Amino acid sequence: MATLERKPVHIAMFSGGASSAYVAYNMVQKYGRENSILFFTNTLWEDEDNYRFMDEIAEYIGIDITERIDGRTPEEVFYDYRFLGNSRLAKCSEELKVYQTITFLEELRDEHNLEPILYFGIGPHEKHRADNLTEFYKHHPLEPIVTRFPMIDTFTEDIDVKSIIENEWGIKLPRMYYITEEMRPDLAAKGIKGFSHANCGGRCVRGGFQHYALLYAVWPDRYKEQEEMEERFREHFEKDVSILKRDGGPFTLREYREQLEKEGVEKSLNIKDESIPCICSYS
Repeated sequence: MATLERKPVHIAMFSGGASSAYVAYNMVQKYGRENSILFFTNTLWEDEDNYRFMDEIAEYIGIDITERIDGRTPEEVFYDYRFLGNSRLAKCSEELKVYQTITFLEELRDEHNLEPILYFGIGPHEKHRADNLTEFYKHHPLEPIVTRFPMIDTFTEDIDVKSIIENEWGIKLPRMYYITEEMRPDLAAKGIKGFSHANCGGRCVRGGFQHYALLYAVWPDRYKEQEEMEERFREHFEKDVSILKRDGGPFTLREYREQLEKEGVEKSLNIKDESIPCICSYS
């Protein structure tokens, strides 16, 4: 078989996650820098502190980041498909993340005679996501690709990777993981935690009501950018669509902001989102 003739190359899927950083470090320690790739697909919407974190992780591990960029932002993808992303369907993730990854993996096979093995920072509590990814990479590339999940299969003990990164490696986690006193002292004092994932600078269209309430509380200007993006799309295509949904119908970010301004933000911060996680957050 062709796969047996190719040299294995170990690829850590990385977009600023603490677990994927820990997985990448251990992967490189086991297989060597010459046999490893730290892979990042850039949506051009990332928070600037994510780049700082990724650069510091790469320097600590001793391996450069291999980056792929489609060149479009998520908004541009929405216009190309005439479809506004939401919690159920996000073409931005498919185009800017998945397609770029599959293309890169096939290039490794066809142009460099390398057989990719993918590593993800998914933990035991997200095993269903690992199962979904395993099935995905069995069927979408031209040939199946091996996927590995060390946080589930290898590191059997409970590992506090965030503490290791900050206290042992001396690298501060991305600011989106926690609410600091500089960001919102009132929320920090009440123990309000950060975003569930650090993708797209908080503008992820698969975020739910809690996610966008936190975005409004921490970065109202960034919320406004997303609100204006949604309004531009609605006007341009003359469609009554929205990122959020309520009672089975559209509920715009403008309507939600008005609700938050009227009722206060804390009530919505305590309502857990049930939206489907973006494939971007797998890394």
